[in-house]
Amino acid sequence: MKLYQTAKDTEHRLSEVPVAALTNDYLQADTTTYTDAGELFNVFLDHTKTFQEWEGFGGAFTESAANVLNRMSPENRKIMMEGYFHPEHGIGYNFCRTHINSCDFSLENWACCEEEGSQLAGFNLERDKQQIIPMIHWAKEIAAEEITLFSSPWSPPAWMKTNGQMNHGGKLKPEHAATWALYYCKYIQAMRAEGIEISALTVQNEPAATQVWDSCVYSAEEERDFVRDYLGPTLVEQGLADIKLVTWDHNRAEAFHRARVMFDDPKANQYVYGIGIHWYMGDNYDNLRLVNDIYKDKKIWFTEGCQEGGPHIGEWKVAERYGHSMINDLNHYTSAWCDWNLFLDETGGPNHVNNLCSAPILGNTSNDEVIFNPSYYYMGHLSKFIKRGAKRVALATSSDDLEGTAFINPNGEKVVVLMNRLDRQVVYALNHLGNGGYITMPPRSMQTLIID
Repeated sequence: MKLYQTAKDTEHRLSEVPVAALTNDYLQADTTTYTDAGELFNVFLDHTKTFQEWEGFGGAFTESAANVLNRMSPENRKIMMEGYFHPEHGIGYNFCRTHINSCDFSLENWACCEEEGSQLAGFNLERDKQQIIPMIHWAKEIAAEEITLFSSPWSPPAWMKTNGQMNHGGKLKPEHAATWALYYCKYIQAMRAEGIEISALTVQNEPAATQVWDSCVYSAEEERDFVRDYLGPTLVEQGLADIKLVTWDHNRAEAFHRARVMFDDPKANQYVYGIGIHWYMGDNYDNLRLVNDIYKDKKIWFTEGCQEGGPHIGEWKVAERYGHSMINDLNHYTSAWCDWNLFLDETGGPNHVNNLCSAPILGNTSNDEVIFNPSYYYMGHLSKFIKRGAKRVALATSSDDLEGTAFINPNGEKVVVLMNRLDRQVVYALNHLGNGGYITMPPRSMQTLIID
């Protein structure tokens, strides 16, 4: 067994620390020693009870992320990219997002086709080629396996919108529905011509939000009808039936309602792979369980989450927000988890409407310093060790203060991830089908155990 640990107020950052092997006589040990060392919890692991299959962890290739990367020195660019994508020096990302047209984390509003016309004659990837596409190619070179890429639009071009602009919500004009459906296909085909395979689409980023940045609003019924009558059939007609189509791409709070409207329509349902969720309105994890219980053939992806309100340099609570979300999303049938911007600068930008946020890796462009936020290490406790194709297995803890999840990798190794958000040390008795041991966990820490 191996144990990796990250702990506040220590030097431990995904650090391997000594741990005793599990034994079948641990229950006979004198527990007084352990209760003196910290509050004693129980953790029960049963790898023979399996759940959803894992598809990957990662973050988003935004124009802002690429811009930050390109403002750093060549040496630090390498450190930043390997930090995410290298399987050994980094945390093994393999599931990432791109944006179709601009998003808030772009330098300005822009679209791949600014010229009005149903055939999209002026469609091009010139803006993506400047910074986004080179970053994706570099990530592919570093990664040890194929990176699954999915793409999301924040807004159609302004000429397709009811409000005549990409920002401030508005809706897709009905007369442009067929053209907008073709637009997704043009994007996928153009990216393939650049050597980049897009495996999946979300229909619309945050379709229930009118934002001051790039946004477009759909009711549940409008999104269903667009998928059923335009986007799904157009993907098939364009030879792109293999593209995984993901609905909603917004907060967990309304995930069940959006899933019900989409999946209960037989014609729309046939085109849709699953539902995407964000974390911005609260936990609402039971909604994910409900979606899984009713629509067992559909996948649940976490497609975006970040800490709002600036860079939050070094803040441990941000890491714990990541840990809490990842552990509970995974325990409620999520099969992929994608962070937002891979990189931001020391201000939490750039962002063309000043919607500043944080990222696990920041590039301080004023002094060429790479900042690894605590959230980076908490992400790594899962992304580095839970492999694509792993299956979640049964894990139970005796206290809500000790959150955890567990997976079995394709090679048979068991991965247990636990988080202690208490300001005190705890001890847990890990029981794996009768074998076990006592493990100490520092205050405000995360641990990953690898069991052969």
